[in-house]
Amino acid sequence: MASTSTSAPALLSQHVHDGKSHLLLCASGSVATIKIPNIITALSHHPRLSIRLILTAPAAHFLAGQAAEQPTLSSIRDLPNVDGVYLDEDEWAEPWKRGGKILHIELRRWADVMVVAPLSANTLAKMAGGLCDNLLLSTMRAWDTTGLIDGLRATPDAAAEQADGRAVSVTARKVIVVAPAMNTAMWSHPVTKQHMKLLEGEWNVENGGWIQILRPVEKELACGDTGSGAMADWKSIVKVIEEGLGLKSSGST
Repeated sequence: MASTSTSAPALLSQHVHDGKSHLLLCASGSVATIKIPNIITALSHHPRLSIRLILTAPAAHFLAGQAAEQPTLSSIRDLPNVDGVYLDEDEWAEPWKRGGKILHIELRRWADVMVVAPLSANTLAKMAGGLCDNLLLSTMRAWDTTGLIDGLRATPDAAAEQADGRAVSVTARKVIVVAPAMNTAMWSHPVTKQHMKLLEGEWNVENGGWIQILRPVEKELACGDTGSGAMADWKSIVKVIEEGLGLKSSGST
């Protein structure tokens, strides 16, 4: 069951300038979804961080209280810094009328960074093809890839310069970080290679784009196969989030 209210889009607008860093943490249908609580808990010591989650319907099945490492969504909602959990049905909880807020647009405006961990084979394929048939994909498809709508954001280095009274010269578009996770055969499939070629090419932050990729690692997967395809270690994902938002790492004093 979702933990948001029908007024969620309006509430998001009120919190855009709340003085906090905004993490839009998302999960699609992969077993690695069970690492979401670890990521949130590791970020719990940051007092000026606000986290909102988007879960696809398949992802939500992995967090239904069936094991200690798979708590319920209501339990996750109570974790520190979590200010909202969104499912597909929250998008149009009430019939829309002119002037009403649209959830996937408001989430995009609110977010400083969007992290999709895990990014399943299905969601990767839809992302590469521009499909947007759920809340997560609609938010990705509505992302401001140019920086002309939501404006450019100061990078963490630039923010530090500003705090020191120095001139700020480094700005960037908001980034979507993706951590693919899938069966080894899925990862090595020629279709996946084509999708990744797009994400690692024109769309990649290193080439002036808006996508940062955390490639899968090789290990024994939950299905029993051994090989590449497992999601990057959740601790490395936490580190990327902290670096991207200019937060001190868990190991900092």
